[in-house]
Amino acid sequence: MTLYILTTFLIVPAIAKPLGRVPLPLTETNHLQPLNMLTCFLNRNYVTPDLYKTALDIAGQMNNNFPGTTVNYLDANFPFVDKFPLIPHLSHNDGKKIDLSFCYRDTKTGETTNECPSFIGYGICEEPLPNEKNTADFCTDKGYWQYSFMTKIISQDNKQDFTFDSDKTRELVNLFATQPTIGKIFIEPHLKTRLNLTSDKIRFHGCQAVRHDDHIHIQLK
Repeated sequence: MTLYILTTFLIVPAIAKPLGRVPLPLTETNHLQPLNMLTCFLNRNYVTPDLYKTALDIAGQMNNNFPGTTVNYLDANFPFVDKFPLIPHLSHNDGKKIDLSFCYRDTKTGETTNECPSFIGYGICEEPLPNEKNTADFCTDKGYWQYSFMTKIISQDNKQDFTFDSDKTRELVNLFATQPTIGKIFIEPHLKTRLNLTSDKIRFHGCQAVRHDDHIHIQLK
């Protein structure tokens, strides 16, 4: 275990940097942090320098707009080898992608919180309302069994303790959408409509992926 930790946090970053990837912060840095440290222990927190800078800049802007806010990142990429799959993701394989958690409020107090209902950030979804497009049902009916798979293996016990913060989440998505370095943003279609997100960078990811009403996918051009 000691050898693994030394390799992960001392040797791997030194090798990855000349190859064009750097680790995202291990702890809260400039208002950006991993939601779960396991992401860092497993070396799933590597991005290109451009994406690193963009993520830190946006996290700082979020804190300026909503004091006390810290942006939580989820999976990013492995430190080496383009096209090496970051299971279960389809495209996190080149240092240009990062997943971010939604923003929430404490249901009991109504106060904003930097915590999330899911300990890994995935699997607890902001479900479509009755009058909204239900892409999850559509994709499942088409035979894409994996689309809602995470909701079946992640405990939903904490869901009632958190309320989706639409204002902060909208601002987070829009800030990334205005960056010239960003090429695509994936979020579930019903949330794009609900949050009135209009950038043409914000797209549907397709039924072959998994649900994106529990996180935001950001990628460079």
